[in-house]
Amino acid sequence: MFAIDRTSSIPLSTQIEHQLRHMVESRALPGGAKLLSIRQLATQLAVSTNTVVTAYDRLVAAGIIDSHGTAGFFVCARHDAATPIPDEAALEAGEEQEPVWLAQQANDQRAGILLASSGALPPAWLEDAVPSAVVQKALSRSAAGMASRCPPQGLPELREQVALLLRGVGADLDASHILTTFGSTHAIDLICRSFLQPGDTVLVEDPGYFLMFGRLRQDGIRLVPITRRPDGLDLQALEAACREHRPRLLFVQTALHNPTGWSSSAANLHKVLMLAQQYGFLIAEDDVHGHFQQGHSTRLASLSGLDGVIYYSSFCKSLSPALRMGYIAAAPALLKVLMRTKIHSVMTTPALNEYVLLEILRAGNLRKHLDRLQRKIMAARNACTRQLSAAGVLFEQPGDAGLFLWGTMPEGVDVDLLVQDAYRNKILLMRGAAFSANDTPDRHIRFNVAFSQHPRLSTYLQERLQAVAGARASWMRDAAL
Repeated sequence: MFAIDRTSSIPLSTQIEHQLRHMVESRALPGGAKLLSIRQLATQLAVSTNTVVTAYDRLVAAGIIDSHGTAGFFVCARHDAATPIPDEAALEAGEEQEPVWLAQQANDQRAGILLASSGALPPAWLEDAVPSAVVQKALSRSAAGMASRCPPQGLPELREQVALLLRGVGADLDASHILTTFGSTHAIDLICRSFLQPGDTVLVEDPGYFLMFGRLRQDGIRLVPITRRPDGLDLQALEAACREHRPRLLFVQTALHNPTGWSSSAANLHKVLMLAQQYGFLIAEDDVHGHFQQGHSTRLASLSGLDGVIYYSSFCKSLSPALRMGYIAAAPALLKVLMRTKIHSVMTTPALNEYVLLEILRAGNLRKHLDRLQRKIMAARNACTRQLSAAGVLFEQPGDAGLFLWGTMPEGVDVDLLVQDAYRNKILLMRGAAFSANDTPDRHIRFNVAFSQHPRLSTYLQERLQAVAGARASWMRDAAL
């Protein structure tokens, strides 16, 4: 197909990316053309598959090629970006509901947009996680086939497999404690519908999960933000809020917090549990990103034995967004309330999705898949940290692992203007204020390491940040005269 220069200082993945980009631009590879598979190209060029994956991921992020799952990689048709399909429901940038707009952009995956602040992995990183043969095998396990119905609580065999996973992180429970959901967003919705009423006070992390704040306010819930620190919640602020507001519930992410990537210490979590017992509020523990953590950290679910703690997680980010499968773990009394709400809202989750997930968990391949993901994410974190630091982004307290880096813009940079300019240049960035319950001004930007390792981002930021630094230095010189 083409040759690479092993004596060159240019990384092999970059050479492959540039060669393929040139072939597409010169129409040697026309729109719709299928590329060699990752293994085929790696064998032909005598490089590692990871080298080809890196090149393909960058081309996907640039909107030059696209992944069609198990069918392989294809050159994007040239008209894709120029003549988008009309979408009358599309939200506009700058609307009041910024978090909702950002979520739409990240999931629409428009050609040419670099999703540098996305909350998800590139499709290419997950395409082997659920082989098509698994779907057929899973369906064959049900005597009713596509006419299968699923119990509202979830398939008993699947719930037992989930319970096994949780016992692996120290939560001693069984299938009776598990309720399946369409993912973590559905879990949050069920918790809100089941246990909150207009006028209730809910404690949330600041920064925290950006889509939750609007969801709670829609129901007339009063939000009280608690500062999130590298080792967990600000305990003094938490106790003061408990005394003053008598909250009904606390939402907290204990492992690989979104957007910072921090994980709570065991000592911090012990104190949070003590305050919950003292002031009588429920805790909803979000562990969506725990799958990306290498090693083990303490969870509230394991410390509490699910006494007053509702734990929820999802396989959407780590395994398959197409399956839309997650779960809640809670004490039976709380789980009955949640299941009643699930029946009222969606009746049940699809049997096909549950049988597919059951087949994956039974096969025992999830751990190997997560190990591969964790290694790729860690390599991307290291690359991102180097590239973005060189471009001028500051990382005072980076997390140990996970999908996100919480980067600080240098003094003098208007983050709002930078994010707007980046989008005009087809780079999607999320400003730190979007993760604040009060939209507090913030110099941070959340970076998704899987996408943000693309040189296009570091080049863009270096140009913009150097221009700001130059203007600031000139102003200071003038002021000194």
